[in-house]
Amino acid sequence: MGNYAVSTELSKKEGTDVATGWSLGTYSFDRYKKDEKNYATLMLPDGADQEMVARTVKAVTLVRDLVNLPAGDLGPTALEAAASQVAGEFEAQQGNIVGEDLLTYHFPMVHAVGRAAADAPRLIDISWGDKDAPKVTLVGKGVCFDTGGLDIKSAAGMLMMKKDMGGAATVLGLAHMIMDANLPVRLRVLIPAVENSISGNAFRPGDILTSRKGKTVEIGNTDAEGRLILADALAAADEESPDLLIDIATLTGAARVAVGTEIAATFTDDDALFSDIANHSELEKDPVWRLPLWSDYRHLLDSKFADLNNAPSGSGFGGAITAGLFLKEFVEKANSWVHFDIMAYNARSRPGRPVGGEAFVMRALFALIQERYGR
Repeated sequence: MGNYAVSTELSKKEGTDVATGWSLGTYSFDRYKKDEKNYATLMLPDGADQEMVARTVKAVTLVRDLVNLPAGDLGPTALEAAASQVAGEFEAQQGNIVGEDLLTYHFPMVHAVGRAAADAPRLIDISWGDKDAPKVTLVGKGVCFDTGGLDIKSAAGMLMMKKDMGGAATVLGLAHMIMDANLPVRLRVLIPAVENSISGNAFRPGDILTSRKGKTVEIGNTDAEGRLILADALAAADEESPDLLIDIATLTGAARVAVGTEIAATFTDDDALFSDIANHSELEKDPVWRLPLWSDYRHLLDSKFADLNNAPSGSGFGGAITAGLFLKEFVEKANSWVHFDIMAYNARSRPGRPVGGEAFVMRALFALIQERYGR
């Protein structure tokens, strides 16, 4: 295919972006089908940040590979192993709470959602960095496959459900970037990893679960399971009062209706934080769009029998907003919190973005964290 070089003068940022985009354009998921393509080589533009190019490409590749893996090869155990690889590369500490131990250590909703699966549910907990540094905590939804539970999805609705751990993959990619850059933060990564399966002990519509935070949740629909496992993880993260708490999840179809498949729906009450996210989003070509945490919709989460309902019946409108409001119930102490509802998948092929798993909002968030906490 040949070797190419950029003949025009580029800034450091432009050169870095060109090299990154070129490299990402050569991505192919070839674990099960050999890629026969040959790709041209680009000489690194003068002044480009080679370390940043390598860091970004490695992280995006990690996310894409994890999302593209079928659930038969990436259940909760395998997702834990993937997290261990990332943690081990940077000598981060990792603890895993598995199966019945989730009840002992107070992650009851993670346990309830995942207990019907043969591959036991778990809470993956990674810590890295100086304990006295600003706390940055990442929470990622790790539903390795989602049948919908007893409120079962259609066959068509299950076809893409291997990607329901896209939030977990994205926070692992972002964590890799942060640790690789040795940013001066106290990083924590929490991933509730489950399969939402069906068996005799599956959780049921009408069940009432007591969350880690103590709030009770009536199950209006077992297919709204992501917010349940995130709630327990967010409550654990919030207990440490982090300076910045970020959660990323393939949470609702309503978000895709609102912003489509190529934009990360974004929820936060912190105007300054969103302004910074939006600026970096534009610079990194990593699109976000803010939706409101509209408090007047809180009544839609009301239950006659519990503190909350995970999927209240009614109009069905504003589903991404009510999901965000549900999560907000479990965040009180964090200085800043932002929730991203993402597709985690390219539905069409574009330059540098082939059909398949994708790392939504990761590059924008790394730039934000680097700016806020970098040396």
